[in-house]
Amino acid sequence: MAYGLLKGKRGIISGALNEQSIAWKIAELAHAEGASFVLTNAPVAMRMGEINKLATATGAEVVPADATNDADLEKLFTEGQRILGGRMDFVLHSIGMSPNVRKGRKYDDLNYEWYKQTLDISAMSFHRMLQAAYKQHALADGASVLALSYIAAQRVFPDYGDMADAKALLESIARGWGYRLGKLKNVRVNTVSQSPTMTTAGAGIKGFDGFFGFADEMSPLGNAPAEDCANYCISLFSDLTKYVTMQNLFHDGGFSTTGVTPEVMAHFMKGE
Repeated sequence: MAYGLLKGKRGIISGALNEQSIAWKIAELAHAEGASFVLTNAPVAMRMGEINKLATATGAEVVPADATNDADLEKLFTEGQRILGGRMDFVLHSIGMSPNVRKGRKYDDLNYEWYKQTLDISAMSFHRMLQAAYKQHALADGASVLALSYIAAQRVFPDYGDMADAKALLESIARGWGYRLGKLKNVRVNTVSQSPTMTTAGAGIKGFDGFFGFADEMSPLGNAPAEDCANYCISLFSDLTKYVTMQNLFHDGGFSTTGVTPEVMAHFMKGE
């Protein structure tokens, strides 16, 4: 059921690779809630994914942009404003990749050139994106900006590797820009820390099935599905959350505040 929460709003949605992507779900729901937007991803990711299918379904145009390239991001906001006819009311950053994780390099044996790529792609790209928007005055008064994060920014998950560092930086960038843009134009900047989710990116993490199952048994409500994360993000793009900013918001079924559960303890009980 749609409520018209984003009726008349304009935005940019990055990172929709395929139907498993959280960004894809957000785009579908934003369209249903009345928003118009442009879709963007790096050219290499677009070749791997199905973004044109999503564009057709939502009536969106696609503007390719490498999120580590400042000229591409400047063009993204220029073209976005031209296509949509005004400044952005919402922006989604759903971008993350670690060459070290993909190639099985452990945290105590990182390739530092790849490490720099991880930080640039997964976190600095958020700063670049907001700086490009700021310099073009491309964000409307009261706009909402979101980036997708994960609890590894606060807690150790060994196989998450250098992506944990990137997520910690991402959340810091949200606070830094949240203060500045809030003072300037009442713009909100938040991160959403989502449950482990069966996406293409998630599947690339070693031991993800066990990771997913552990979180599900630790969460009173179970892992939050991608569709429900989309619902949450839409509420944060809407005018219902005008005073929520500079927060890392957990959308994880209660995992982040649960110490232990009987289901998890049962794996370690010895015949009691």
